[in-house]
Amino acid sequence: MTDQPPAEQQRVDEPEPSAQEGFSLVRAFGGWGGMLDAGIPGVAFLIAYTVSGQDLRLALIIALSVGAVLAVIRLVRRDPLQNIIGGFIGVAIAALIANATGKAEDFYLPGLFINAGYAVAYLVGNLLRWPLIGLIVGFAAGWGTTWRQDPVLLSAFMRAGWLWVGLFAVKLAVQLPLYLAGEVVALGIARVALGWPLWLLVLWLSYIVIKGSVPREHWAAVKQAADKIGQARGGS
Repeated sequence: MTDQPPAEQQRVDEPEPSAQEGFSLVRAFGGWGGMLDAGIPGVAFLIAYTVSGQDLRLALIIALSVGAVLAVIRLVRRDPLQNIIGGFIGVAIAALIANATGKAEDFYLPGLFINAGYAVAYLVGNLLRWPLIGLIVGFAAGWGTTWRQDPVLLSAFMRAGWLWVGLFAVKLAVQLPLYLAGEVVALGIARVALGWPLWLLVLWLSYIVIKGSVPREHWAAVKQAADKIGQARGGS
């Protein structure tokens, strides 16, 4: 693939993409396993905290133990080292904060900051007409930032970008009031409900938006770029 934007590449006849190609977007965000793994320590914490009669220390130990087991599984799966370390460190930081403050709801505090950061990043990117999804796919495809010269791709990535702004805005709108109210169980349930199920919904909608906006000869390049991202992340 060249480093030119798709609009400047020679148009060739491409076979119509199959429905399975939509799952390249899932791989681009870490694969099915990666998305499911990310929420398991939080679920373990919530269950342990509830069943143990709100024993914070025990719940944190269980969450950390589950995080460590998942790190080993990812290592066996030969996931990228940064994903293995990053996943466990995220759980460890959350546990350290909650243990230091003695507040169970603080286990979910790092996630709120992460959601806020992503919401701002996607929002600013779209307002400046530099959609974050376009940057991710563009660099993976070897286009750099030249894809912005293609109005079709720029429009497609911006439409998908607004979906992700909405995703993180909804997560914050639901979870932040629960955190401030100290509703630990409700916050944990909301985090699960607004976790990978909502991610999958937005991924599917992004697929529909981008595929519906991009001509067939462009779509092959977009799919290849998403697959490349997934391979780099060790997605399956």
